[in-house]
Amino acid sequence: MGTATVPSTTLAAMEALVGDEGIPLGIGNSPQPGGLMQTSFEIARRSRGAEVPLPDALRVREMRRITRAFLSLHLLSSMTFSVSLIVSELVTNVVTHSHGTEATFALQYQDGHLYVAVGSNVAGTYTLRETDEDAEHGRGLLLVLMTVSELGGVWDVSEDKKTVWCLLPAKEGERRPPSLCAAAGQPRCSC
Repeated sequence: MGTATVPSTTLAAMEALVGDEGIPLGIGNSPQPGGLMQTSFEIARRSRGAEVPLPDALRVREMRRITRAFLSLHLLSSMTFSVSLIVSELVTNVVTHSHGTEATFALQYQDGHLYVAVGSNVAGTYTLRETDEDAEHGRGLLLVLMTVSELGGVWDVSEDKKTVWCLLPAKEGERRPPSLCAAAGQPRCSC
């Protein structure tokens, strides 16, 4: 899997179609008790070299939005930039290079660790490529490796070669003040 970019004309069209609200997700695609959020979505079948369809390209942005919300919910906002970057690269790879028809995405926060997994229903090959300084493609997995390493985590590919995952030590943010908990209808909040 590598990294691909979407032409700037496509990006402008995406912004115009979706706006700030994003693509609505189906029922059940929200954080679950125990810090787990998982979802799946269809990927359009297309021939090699064909442009990524707009709905598929928009999924990258939507998974970043979900990631930001998940991290905020679990008071891990200090990790937002790095984890969003990892998610962007992995979802882009699945949408662009997997040749599958379904993608999976999971986030789990448990025991001080954040688990991120992005997969496809088709096994893939995962190669870290050497690229020159000016290359616009082919750096995705290297960027994931560097970001995960910088965070003190680990990453790998599942045995069936369908999922790339990483496990990161969670960097918790500030606890909410009691007044915010009370405003949210939780006067005796444990945070």
